[in-house]
Amino acid sequence: MDYQLIRSKRKTLSLQINNNAELVVRAPNRLSVKRIEQFIDEKSTWIDLKMRARSNQKLTKPDYKQGEAFLYLGNTYPLNISLDQSTKLNFNGVNFESSAANKAIFLEWYKAKFREIALPRLDYYAQEHQLAYQQVRLKNQKTLWGSCSGVNNINLNYLLIRAPIAIIDYVIVHELAHIKHKNHSKDFWNFVAQMLPNYKASKCWLQDNGHKLKNL
Repeated sequence: MDYQLIRSKRKTLSLQINNNAELVVRAPNRLSVKRIEQFIDEKSTWIDLKMRARSNQKLTKPDYKQGEAFLYLGNTYPLNISLDQSTKLNFNGVNFESSAANKAIFLEWYKAKFREIALPRLDYYAQEHQLAYQQVRLKNQKTLWGSCSGVNNINLNYLLIRAPIAIIDYVIVHELAHIKHKNHSKDFWNFVAQMLPNYKASKCWLQDNGHKLKNL
């Protein structure tokens, strides 16, 4: 079975099916390929089911035409093409309005809204738990929802603005927790739970629906 192998200082093996229905294996640096492939073989039934499910989740890219629905904070809203619209893209609480919508225009709008809505929440959680980050960058990354560097610079994927607020909070809390714990140890997850007791539901939601947020 073809797979992408990512080695790190982690202690356990992990399997993931990415948005392209490909198998990604995360393994400890010194673990043998033989043991890795034995583990893959043991999990072959699970892998097959997940790959089939992921393949069925592939979505058609939008055409940015009248009536197409677009996500914002977990809900979908139709696009109304209006020649009288003066701004590139407007949202009135009921639908999106634009005279000539396209991917670039939506990305620009989503990024601005993420900055407006999500960054104050980042500051709230950081101050509430006395976690000092350095810089924050907003990106549109293909695989990551967020990251925290060794010097506590935080990257956040602004397409999260298409998800419910609870999902945005989970990713923010996840990255802030890395300021205190630079790994995914038990202590890390306990700290995440301390900041966000219901984080597991958001984590599962993102695993199941994350591909929809990137469908632009």
